[in-house]
Amino acid sequence: MTESANVIAQFYNEEGVASGPALSLPVDINPEQLALLLNSLLGNEEDPLPYTFEVAETEISSTLDKDVIEPGKHSTEETFKILYRPQAVFRVRAVTRCSSSLTGHTDAILCVSFSPCGTMLASGGGDTNTPQHLLKGHKHWVQHVAWAPNGKYLASAGMDGQVIIWEPRTGKQHAVLKGHNKWVSALAWEPLHLNASCRRLASSSSDGTVRVWDVVKKQLEFSMAQHTAPVMCVKWAGDGLIYSASRDKTIKVWASTGTYPGKLVKVLSGHAHWVTTLALSTDAVLRTGANDHTGKMYKDEEEAQKRALQRYEQVIAVNPERLCSGSDDFTMYLWPNKKEEVDGKKVAPKRMVGHQKTVNHVSFSPDGRYIASASFDKSVKIWDSRDGKFIASLRGHVGEVYQVVWSSDSRMLLSCSKDSTIKLWDIKTKKMKMELPGHLDEVFTVDWSPSGDKAASGSKDKTLKM
Repeated sequence: MTESANVIAQFYNEEGVASGPALSLPVDINPEQLALLLNSLLGNEEDPLPYTFEVAETEISSTLDKDVIEPGKHSTEETFKILYRPQAVFRVRAVTRCSSSLTGHTDAILCVSFSPCGTMLASGGGDTNTPQHLLKGHKHWVQHVAWAPNGKYLASAGMDGQVIIWEPRTGKQHAVLKGHNKWVSALAWEPLHLNASCRRLASSSSDGTVRVWDVVKKQLEFSMAQHTAPVMCVKWAGDGLIYSASRDKTIKVWASTGTYPGKLVKVLSGHAHWVTTLALSTDAVLRTGANDHTGKMYKDEEEAQKRALQRYEQVIAVNPERLCSGSDDFTMYLWPNKKEEVDGKKVAPKRMVGHQKTVNHVSFSPDGRYIASASFDKSVKIWDSRDGKFIASLRGHVGEVYQVVWSSDSRMLLSCSKDSTIKLWDIKTKKMKMELPGHLDEVFTVDWSPSGDKAASGSKDKTLKM
């Protein structure tokens, strides 16, 4: 191919809408030059955005010639349809070393979670404690901690069936919410853009119920009890719906507002065994609320709520809010958004197969492009979030993989395993960037700060590593 050769190409956005006219481009054009050209076409010269480019699902990472034409995938005679996607405007550096080991727990650490702004970290475990302030109150293992999206409250729950609400700044106990008669399996706060004061929290339990609490009034608001087996996971979506996954093989969808809050809206069936995990494509933006990479502070709740709504709407404008589920039947399902239709007909859910054992955990990348799944088969798999298609298997763990977590710029992924390691994966190359050793036993939990500058892991060895 000579350097002077040109091809006819046209840019298209993710909706399939053409941006600008067809252009004659040199075959050796690279992604940086394409971004320059596209920003000029879109009138973004003042504030250029970074983009990724694909032709027929092949990403252009070096040049159009090398990635698309030379492999014989396309002829220079055809018009190239170049799909572009905006990238995160900030870049997260890879976590590379253990900066500190935090001791204090006297039993296995089962959960870690950074606050929405990324400045505080909560951990819970078999010893019932949660330090910076030692938050003592549970009578049994703490299995879950969850920050309110405005950072005002921290909820913890576990084997004793209680949900305890804490004030993180002071370490004071704000409320003890009693009602579940078996262990609490998951927690989900109402999104900030739906409620400026973040006063409602959903909890799911082995007792088969999902309960919604008002943490300001310190009381139960309503309960949902139509599952016939333990509920393993709960998610509160940005459109106000609550999703619960159960060992009865179903996912139930509930209303959180309206005349009948707690009303069953829909049942999602398809899994042949226990449904163990759920993820929303909007999880990252719902978790962080009004907090973005700029670190801006807001003068009041209303201003923060407005910013949270703006961020949520920006995300769903590119990718509608979708749900993914993982199961003990080794499969995953990608459930269509309620607005998704083809020729007036509802879109069927996508069944995602490939894992050889239980799917433990699923997670959407913050940009909504990918889904990562962790399994007892010792692998992490990457899937396309638009159609559920398999992309790659990330192999390297020699033990069951418990959890995966994305960097806030969607370029990297961390996984933790029974093999006592944490592995850092590069999503572009689909290869391991590095292994983060240091724990002496199984690593149950890992989280990456929304600010991107640190990660934390908790292990059976009773230490928390940063």
